[in-house]
Amino acid sequence: MALTSMTGFARAAGAGHGYRWTWELRSVNGKGLDIRLRLPPSFDHLEQPVRERVGKTLQRGNLQVGLSLQRETTASALRVNEELLRQVMDLVRRVGSEIDAAPPTLDGLLSIRGILETVDAEDDPAVAEALAADLLVDLDTALAELVVARNREGAAIGAVLNARMDEIERLTAAAEASPARTVEAIRKKLADQVAALLDASPALDPDRLHQEAALLATRADIREELDRLTAHVAAARALLAEGGPVGRKLDFLAQEFNRETNTLCAKANDRSLTAIGLDLKAAVDQLREQVQNLE
Repeated sequence: MALTSMTGFARAAGAGHGYRWTWELRSVNGKGLDIRLRLPPSFDHLEQPVRERVGKTLQRGNLQVGLSLQRETTASALRVNEELLRQVMDLVRRVGSEIDAAPPTLDGLLSIRGILETVDAEDDPAVAEALAADLLVDLDTALAELVVARNREGAAIGAVLNARMDEIERLTAAAEASPARTVEAIRKKLADQVAALLDASPALDPDRLHQEAALLATRADIREELDRLTAHVAAARALLAEGGPVGRKLDFLAQEFNRETNTLCAKANDRSLTAIGLDLKAAVDQLREQVQNLE
């Protein structure tokens, strides 16, 4: 399976049943799947099927789903404002009894502003159902394009992550081969430190100092951190090869990389090891940043 980014954009447009419409989908990083809908008035009945389709297609990401809809032609109908007509007729009867005037004609009444209204005709239920079906078909098209966009972005992120794995692996090997972590180098450095302390204060117990030095030498050993970094690299490479929604697992591994690197820096007993540790921290930070984009 391909790696999938949580970042992407897609659009799908269609027309029919007297309407033109456009779906727009925008996806960014998120801890879970958060769907925010923007539907036209009177189209709230689409919310549930939209959420179901998105939930079957995506697993993570903050997704904005927008539908814009315009009528191509307006189906109109005439309607008599009966309340206003009743008021006019009452007025005609009341005034007509006081003056000698001809009764109003039908065309005269209908020509009074507000009596005859033009309104949009309601869609036929069958037409409305067909429109909803076509809208959802184009939503599926937009979702498919969004998946393609997220997969394309995921492939680019995968290349960056593999490069970071190469860098971490190279730096781990450099720390492994560092002359500063050999037994001889550690013994000499500690011996020099003990000798300096004894010269500064001859009253110190040499045996106790050598015991403390041996303890410090044990604590300075980075064998365990190097082994864990090597194991984490192998696990991360396996996840990258597996693909699919592995973002959470890689995020956890990135935290483990960071923990081991911090410990290695704390134990470093030489400038060269410290430099390697700092380079490792930089590579791990870049790894964590990119992992946040994966589904």
